[in-house]
Amino acid sequence: MTWQTLEIAVLMAAVMHMDTHGPSPRPVIYQLLVRLFGNANETRKFHGTLEENGSGKFVDINDAALLSLKEMGFTHLWLTGVIEQASATAYPGCPADDPDILKGRAGSPYAIRDYFDVCPDYAVDPEKRLAEFRELLARCHRHGFKVLLDFVPNHVARSYGSDVRPDLSFGNGDDRSRFFQRDNHFFYLNAAHPGGGPPLRLPNHEAAGADGLFPPETEFGRVTGNNAATWQPSIHDWYETVKLNYGHDYTTGRDTSHLPARDAEPAEVPRTWRTMDEILAHWQEMGVDGFRVDMAHMVPMEFWKWSIRRCRARDAGVFFCAEAYDNDPAKLTDGHVLDELLHAGFDAVYDDPSYDVLEGIYDDSRWANDLDPLTFTGRRFHHSLRYAENHDEVRLANPAVWGGHGMRLGKPVSAVLFAMGRGPIMLYHGQEIGEPAIGAAGFGGDDARTSIFEYTSMPEFTKWVNGHRYDGGRLSVGQRQLRSWYGKLIRAVSCRAFTHGEFYGLNHANRDNPDFGRVGDETCSGHWLYAFLRRDGKTGQAYLVIANFHPTETLRGVKIRIPHDARTFIGRTGDACWSFADRLATAWIAGFAQGDLEDAGLPLPELPSCSAMLLEIGAGH
Repeated sequence: MTWQTLEIAVLMAAVMHMDTHGPSPRPVIYQLLVRLFGNANETRKFHGTLEENGSGKFVDINDAALLSLKEMGFTHLWLTGVIEQASATAYPGCPADDPDILKGRAGSPYAIRDYFDVCPDYAVDPEKRLAEFRELLARCHRHGFKVLLDFVPNHVARSYGSDVRPDLSFGNGDDRSRFFQRDNHFFYLNAAHPGGGPPLRLPNHEAAGADGLFPPETEFGRVTGNNAATWQPSIHDWYETVKLNYGHDYTTGRDTSHLPARDAEPAEVPRTWRTMDEILAHWQEMGVDGFRVDMAHMVPMEFWKWSIRRCRARDAGVFFCAEAYDNDPAKLTDGHVLDELLHAGFDAVYDDPSYDVLEGIYDDSRWANDLDPLTFTGRRFHHSLRYAENHDEVRLANPAVWGGHGMRLGKPVSAVLFAMGRGPIMLYHGQEIGEPAIGAAGFGGDDARTSIFEYTSMPEFTKWVNGHRYDGGRLSVGQRQLRSWYGKLIRAVSCRAFTHGEFYGLNHANRDNPDFGRVGDETCSGHWLYAFLRRDGKTGQAYLVIANFHPTETLRGVKIRIPHDARTFIGRTGDACWSFADRLATAWIAGFAQGDLEDAGLPLPELPSCSAMLLEIGAGH
């Protein structure tokens, strides 16, 4: 899209982003990995065992923790890693897994071993782990939270076998002589596939106790979770998982129109569909309120239409959010996969593109202006889950990424992402106090991410946990201030202008404005400064959002031009003066003649580096 085309398109902002399904208050999600959240053990031995490094428990998510999160403004808890995964830790009736099929000692939360069970690491009494999880669910519900779990539909652990529902274990009854068969659960390798034939040889042979072999797959082999059909998957493959078969041979292309329709009877659909329906029903019946779906684009859209319809018949309010990436060649649609998933019934989809632009401002010469094309995505704009961190992404405060500028970057980044649309917003535990993820815990190395594969704890986050008092007693002043700021942001964007309102971008009108935050010898504006309007048509509530992304420069003398169309969008054209009051971080308030806002522009106070303002617009005096 050219800038000229973009400028024309922006003029239509007042009528863009209309939601045909009607607006609704957005989920405000706190993502926490149970293994890490309540783990106060600070040993942090590299590749340490459960006994050495400890693990968070269900009981650690106690009333004090929940009250603190509720006060910040969260409505949903995404309890990551709850369902039982492959692990190096043994329990009675639950043996340790072969090290060849593990990533880390704790194991990947996305290599699920029993879809009907929970991780025994998280229970005080492992034999009563499901009861302890039900108690956690009840505790969360008492505090007014909705609870989300991971649903990982594309793959399972190589060791998958359900103790709770052995009759529904994946692979039972499969015809292993065929690569693809409609009602097989898995895809099976044959002699023609690369890698030299059986046995399956895995890349984790340097791990303690590993020999490169997984005994159940010496005579047969299965395709990995990332579609690698080879007898010798690499360390970069999802070698610890096996891909599930939804009745479509992914090697034949993306056309899945041959699959059953959304209203098909269970007897008419592929066997994996029926098993997954039983799994979702299991967790819904337990009281789970929704699901974050892993790599949803790798599963046929027909399955989602069928499955979500059935879930909503059980609970009309069940929430579905899809992790999905349109640029992944493995997607199973020729259309834009985020739009297709919304059409299939999802409530929200990941907004990876906006995240990439903002990260690119610091690491890849991107400009704030590069956000503008992403605001013209139709219904998707207001159904995007926006985040500055999650378990797959690097930590903002890590010195090796995001330009190495520290936890302050979270302020402008999160302010823009959380204020842009009506979709869900999410914060990842530790982000609010600047957890930097420095050093290696084990598998994955020192990759600027908090490990999801190992038994460990978060060095800075444990200072907030503070012996399970969750009072931040050991945090620095700066960390406490950052957490307080995130709470202010979350509460500020809970008003109708943000939960129900429309969006109007202002960078297009200020690209040629020399007073719009230029730094050095820049001849075009919009590198470091981003500004937009939000307005709720029902109440007339309106805000101007401004963010300075520059990591070191205070922007002085900024004047934002608000053109006639933007003022019409706000709907206060009859007011001679407008007032502006910051509801986020400062006490700044001022009034200006409406007629001066287009040519002279709105003069702002100094904008410190890594800062944001949420200016409520009212009638001036």
